Amino acid sequence: MTAAQIGDEVNILQEKFNAPKAEVGKVVVGQDNMLHRLLLGLLAGGHVLIEGVPGLAKTLAISTLADTLDVKFSRIQFTPDMLPGDITGTQIFNPKEGTYSIKRGPVFGNLVLADEINRAPAKVQAALLQAMQEGQVTLGDETMDLGEPFLVMATQNPIEQEGTYPLPEAQLDRFMLKVKISYPSKEDEIKVLDRMAGAATVPKASTVMTPKEILDAREVVRKIFVDDKVKRYVVELVSATRDPVAAGMTELQNLIENGASVRASINLVKLAKANALLEGRSYISPHDVKTIAHDVLRHRILVTYEAEAEGKNSDDIIDVILDNVQVP
Repeated sequence: MTAAQIGDEVNILQEKFNAPKAEVGKVVVGQDNMLHRLLLGLLAGGHVLIEGVPGLAKTLAISTLADTLDVKFSRIQFTPDMLPGDITGTQIFNPKEGTYSIKRGPVFGNLVLADEINRAPAKVQAALLQAMQEGQVTLGDETMDLGEPFLVMATQNPIEQEGTYPLPEAQLDRFMLKVKISYPSKEDEIKVLDRMAGAATVPKASTVMTPKEILDAREVVRKIFVDDKVKRYVVELVSATRDPVAAGMTELQNLIENGASVRASINLVKLAKANALLEGRSYISPHDVKTIAHDVLRHRILVTYEAEAEGKNSDDIIDVILDNVQVP
């Protein structure tokens, strides 16, 4: 496929992905940033974690996006008393025939909403981790593929809230994006009141995209051009999280416990390609990288106690790195 052909495909897909955006916009008000990140995860084939206090339409946005796609949707409401089998499924014994049959769990879907994932105990989180990492589930002596597309979109309340279990670093790293959302503006909140509190019926989104169209779009994303200078820029950003002193940022010397892994570099490029497609370009620019840098890096940087004592978090560190790494 030539560069011109890829450009034509990108233009077609940009228009096509405007359709689910518009449909979700009929239901959800004022969360454009979150919706954009959900579409990036869908295009790049990566799991998405959304963090925010209750009542910010996290669950509604994901379930509404699922309505716009002709996919199998599953929702798992996590609670502290859950067992791994509640997610993956279980084997059921048939006493008459003396055989076992398999009952599949809700993880067997194309789009899986893991609601309040940080309310689940460690064993349940580990069961979901295998599905996210390998795209398959083992029940007894049988291993079953989850199919494509397979995407986990999880929500969590901030860790400071009671009754939550912090996600282990290994599972956090499996999420391509961690998106933080905040309260809507006053104007958007008024629109929510008009739409949800005043209407006789709540609006519903229409189905506008098929699984094949999603998988075809991912193939186009893979072909988007990445210049060597942009690759170097990505590597410089991620390397600065591991050794900020070598990158000339001595102010971060005692603030980072662990930096981002190579997976962060890979995901930065994948998501930058997806962002370029949604903006109608067949190549990625440093702008694409900076657009999603916080979402890719914030859960992969572990800050020190000294940073916490100074009131600094991973987003503050990413700000410093973006300001100091030279843009090509």
